[in-house]
Parts: sequence; structure tokens; C-alpha cells
Amino acid sequence: MKSILIIGIGAFGRHLTEKMVDLKNDVMIVDRNETIIDDMSTIVTDAHIGDCTKEEVLRSLGVSNFDICFVTIGDNFQSSLEITSLLKELGAKYVISKASRDIQAKFLLRNGADEVIYPDKDMAKKLAIRCSAENVFDFIEITPEYSIFEIPIMKSWIGSSLQGIDVRKKYHINILTIKNGNNIMAVPKADYIFKEKDIIIVLGKSNDVIRLANQI
Repeated sequence: MKSILIIGIGAFGRHLTEKMVDLKNDVMIVDRNETIIDDMSTIVTDAHIGDCTKEEVLRSLGVSNFDICFVTIGDNFQSSLEITSLLKELGAKYVISKASRDIQAKFLLRNGADEVIYPDKDMAKKLAIRCSAENVFDFIEITPEYSIFEIPIMKSWIGSSLQGIDVRKKYHINILTIKNGNNIMAVPKADYIFKEKDIIIVLGKSNDVIRLANQI
């Protein structure tokens, strides 16, 4: 369990808050909109109405006591930049700020953000990949080039061993886990025999995995 401060409760901030609470974290939220704070106050540990561009407001929150401070203001980049800078000046341990463009990310990182997120850009990219590729259940981007994908196996693999198919050489992927119903095998051995309804979690270049998925 971590202590979380979330500043700016728009659509993204609201979803982030709800998920952080679901994961049993201690969450404090801050927003200038009284209606939003009243609406969310029942599910969080603490909630405050305030303008976090003012140093005295941030200082009163004790920002250095939080494990992570999120700045999720979406409609006023100047405020986001000011708050990010103030958080670090006041001793915030780790600041994650929301950006919508690369130029915003550069300024946020220069002014104290430890990490910058692009929720709209990331969602658009994830949706594009999922809709462009057949048979992709889920994926996580590790770098712009490499991702982890969850995909079914090819029917031609059934009854063959992992070593016999030689997926690393033929498809340029690494199989991390094999799932079949409630059975999960992490780091499968080379002599594993593929079964019907096997699902694999693989690491590889996104283009290579998508190419494989489209053949299934």
C-alpha cells in the first residue's frame, strides 16, 4: 500500500483515483472544483479544495509524505508546470505529470517531473495496435520497439514441442508464460508440448508479434 496524492480530478484523474483506491492505496485528492471534491470524497482517504499553483496550499498538504504525487491537470499546462516545479521544491519524492504533447513532456521533465505520462497518446496507440492486429488479447509496451503480448498459439503448433517449433529463431519472439485455463506455466521448458487452447505471453518486437498474430 502506498500514499498517493492526485492533483487535478478530471476524467483521467477520476479514473486514476478510483483504481488507486481499488488497489488499497491511501489516496488524497485535490481540485479547485468543490462539486468534484464532494463527489469523490467518500471513496478516498482525504480530499481538499484548493489551488495547487499556490505554494501555501501545497505546503499545507505535506507533499513530502507521499510516495507518489500525480499532476493530472489536462486543460491548463501552465498550472501543471507550476505545480510540478513546486512539488519538487517542497520535497516531493516522486512526481508523475500528465502531458498531451512531446514539448510539454520536455518542459515538465526539466522542471521537476520524475516521469511523464501520455494517457491519450498511449490509449490511441494501444487501440491502434489492438484493432490492427488479429488475435491480440492484451499487450504492454516496454519500449517504443518492444512489447509483451498475450496471444493464442497457432493451430499447427498443437502437439509440437517448444524446442521443435523454435519460436525464437522462426518468429523472433520469447515465450514468457503459457496459459491454459487455470493452469499457468512461467518460463516453459524446451520440451513443453503445446496443447489446444494454449495462450502464450510473449516478448518481442511489436511488428514481429503482430505479424505472427495475424497468421493465427
